[in-house]
Amino acid sequence: MTAARVRTRPELRRQRRQRAHGCWNHLLIAPLWPMHGVNLGTLLRTCDAVGACMAVPRRPWIPQALAQGNTLRRRQCVHWIDGPVERWLDRQRAGGSAIVGVELTDESIRLADLPTARKRTIIVLGHESSGIPPEGLELLDITVEIPMVGTGHSLNVAVAGSLVLYKLSGLC
Repeated sequence: MTAARVRTRPELRRQRRQRAHGCWNHLLIAPLWPMHGVNLGTLLRTCDAVGACMAVPRRPWIPQALAQGNTLRRRQCVHWIDGPVERWLDRQRAGGSAIVGVELTDESIRLADLPTARKRTIIVLGHESSGIPPEGLELLDITVEIPMVGTGHSLNVAVAGSLVLYKLSGLC
């Protein structure tokens, strides 16, 4: 058996896009009820990996959390939400976006059954402890669950959001 050869950084750079994507607005991850800043930084890194943007509510601590979590050290695509997040979600839906919530509901589909996004899609993530509030659930087109065999109730918000981003982007 031949040992695997690890690709060098210059090889990887040539294979990937040369600059940040700008704003495609095809996929947006929306942690609308954030609790931990470290999760935002992790999600921002995943956004870069799949060519997505992030939408976050304007809260005093969020810019610093994003700056600390941005390990790529270049500007990432962040959309700021002013006002109630439910109103923002309603406008996104009215504009033709699909609204996908990551939540355990009776109607949730399994992550493996989630098709690649074919139009502008907003991925809504809830609060780490309480999930997506009822007023947010009413605005979702579909909910997706990530099956687990362990004893935990759910995955970390950044991990769950990253898995759904990869699935919707068609990269896995």
